[in-house]
Amino acid sequence: MSFLIFLIVLGLLVFVHELGHFLAAKKAGVKVEEFGFGYPPRALKLGSRWGTLFTLNWIPFGGFVKIFGENYEENLVYKKEQKHTVPALGHKDKALGTVVFVPSSFTQVSKKWQATILAAGVIFNIIFAWLILSLGFIIGLPTSVDNDYGEVVKNPKLTVIEVLAESPAKIAGIKSGDKIKSLSFGDGQRLENLNLENTSNFINNSEGSVSVEIDRGGEILNFEIIPNTEIKEGKKLIGISMDMVGTISLPIHRAIYEGGKTTFDIAYATVYGIGGLIGEAIKGDADISQITGPVGIIGLVGNASKLGFAYLLTFTALISINLAILNLLPLPALDGGRIVFVIIESIIGKPINPKIAGAINTVSFALLILFMLIITYRDILKLF
Repeated sequence: MSFLIFLIVLGLLVFVHELGHFLAAKKAGVKVEEFGFGYPPRALKLGSRWGTLFTLNWIPFGGFVKIFGENYEENLVYKKEQKHTVPALGHKDKALGTVVFVPSSFTQVSKKWQATILAAGVIFNIIFAWLILSLGFIIGLPTSVDNDYGEVVKNPKLTVIEVLAESPAKIAGIKSGDKIKSLSFGDGQRLENLNLENTSNFINNSEGSVSVEIDRGGEILNFEIIPNTEIKEGKKLIGISMDMVGTISLPIHRAIYEGGKTTFDIAYATVYGIGGLIGEAIKGDADISQITGPVGIIGLVGNASKLGFAYLLTFTALISINLAILNLLPLPALDGGRIVFVIIESIIGKPINPKIAGAINTVSFALLILFMLIITYRDILKLF
């Protein structure tokens, strides 16, 4: 089920991203030869519409739009206008039989339009994240009781926010998003009236193992955890951060505003995090152990769906924003790198040599695939 939900989420996000490229290209008058769901080999032709072939492909992890001239294979298209043909975009000529110059090649539109077409996928992913976060605020998003919205939080529960690596809680199997129902130890020591202070004190005063009753998406689980003083000397801890979390629903106008604000905050944090990782990589101190690939994301999507639809909405928005930011990195195989090519061409006043551009794209793509394989391998090892 987690894999199916992952495919649905990924397919939706890729569709939104490629739809941005598609609509921007159409607006610029650039021909889009194919809109593919998944990667080749091709499984099925879904038909042609608006001059574009829509296809379904066998490899489900992604999708693409094939924009005419994007890879410098064409410079200009000539089209003879016949009696019953559709006039060329922006170049209607009533004289039959004349040669019409059609600016339907990517390389023939202005540099501003080229950059717009390349950036449109990223913009659509950001807008999509904004929309689904706004929807979440309307139907009810998980929120701390100590929030800045000025609204009443419904059904607050003591919730695990973070689990420290190698901590007793992590080893036992506690996960972020778990709701703590009760704690007990010994023969009759039990705590049900939970809040941050009394839960922390109860764990600190415990003897032996603590029985932790968890609500994970409606499934009740019990864990035996032995607190220790290694995390903080002199105090028994199990290695979790907690908060009282409930749901909050906002009116539409507030939901749209808060959705946009949250989108910006997540995007800023993502840029900051990626920038920090790149900086550490330059210094040779980068730690990729916390980076997650497709296999890891499948598990995270599954966990989010178990916690509820609102959690899945939030997680989908988070992935959409991450997809957008990553695509803006100035690597030749990504949208950001191709935008850099457009900027360079506008500065030098001529196209980059197609062979050079192709070679750089190929090497960059190969390195990205290699990096993804390494991350996927690490994700698989974490499963065992």
